[in-house]
Amino acid sequence: MDDHKDCSMYTEHVESGKRKVTLSLTVNGQFVVRDVDPSLTLLHFLRDELQLFGTKEACGEGECGACTIIMNGKAVTSCIILAVEAEGAQITTVEGLAKDGKLSILQEEFISQDALQCGFCTPGFLMSTRALLDNNPNPTDDEIVEVLSGNLCRCTGYIPIMNAVKRAAERERKELGR
Repeated sequence: MDDHKDCSMYTEHVESGKRKVTLSLTVNGQFVVRDVDPSLTLLHFLRDELQLFGTKEACGEGECGACTIIMNGKAVTSCIILAVEAEGAQITTVEGLAKDGKLSILQEEFISQDALQCGFCTPGFLMSTRALLDNNPNPTDDEIVEVLSGNLCRCTGYIPIMNAVKRAAERERKELGR
């Protein structure tokens, strides 16, 4: 019996054996160049190559939203995108939300509104709602609900998350002039 068995839900990438491809992109403001297996997902690239563990793997099918990141201004599920498809892209992960060690307004409101419990789904919710607020600084309740529908949470419930998004939008309009 292997005493070091990893019991997490995370799966390892299995190399395809194909020739590696050079990938160049910007992640959280940093230009990155790596040679990657062409079958590597963007999720595994972020976690395994860049050690950005905030992006989570759960369903592996793009259905739960735990792996959501922002790519070129849009929320996407990184588990169903090949890393090579992100060539030249601008990527933001949950690690890129805080600036100079200070949480973003959205992160602060998730905390103040108790919009998290176990925290596993929180990065996906933050990234989905960050993309919404970047494109629409004054979303309606229906627009927030539609964005939240792409992320699953089994602990918190959606009312605190919705309240956090509404308060963050209000604060960003007031404090950042959005």
